[in-house]
Amino acid sequence: MSGAPARFRIVPDDYHVPYAGTAADGRKFFLGDELFGPGTAYVGLYLWNADGTFDEVKVDEVRRAAGVPPGQAASAGADGLVAARLAELGKYVLEPIDVEPFSVERNGVTFGWVGDEFEGTYSIHIEPGDFIAYYAPWDGLGYDT
Repeated sequence: MSGAPARFRIVPDDYHVPYAGTAADGRKFFLGDELFGPGTAYVGLYLWNADGTFDEVKVDEVRRAAGVPPGQAASAGADGLVAARLAELGKYVLEPIDVEPFSVERNGVTFGWVGDEFEGTYSIHIEPGDFIAYYAPWDGLGYDT
């Protein structure tokens, strides 16, 4: 079994990870608009310090897109909010980032990249929604949805 890593890599792609990289101030970021819980959706900006240690989460609750089945990730359709959060980053670079797992709670909802073990295999998955899960070797080149 592969244990919990101190850091894991997030690589931007054209699927569930369109926004990951380094902000103008040197902090690492992940921005997602597919975060969801029962009956609601979120736009979440997850920030780490330049050394990859957790810094803060900025979360906005938005309306979940109509017709999306429960348990399925889908864009919140909050393009204006996503653009505003990206603007907060200044001149950013989309690139792989090596960061530590973390979790925080906001209004009873867990947000973060959370480690978990299932049947002897360790993973780090996004919350809320658990729709991206990374596994060893933690290189960010593949994930389960």
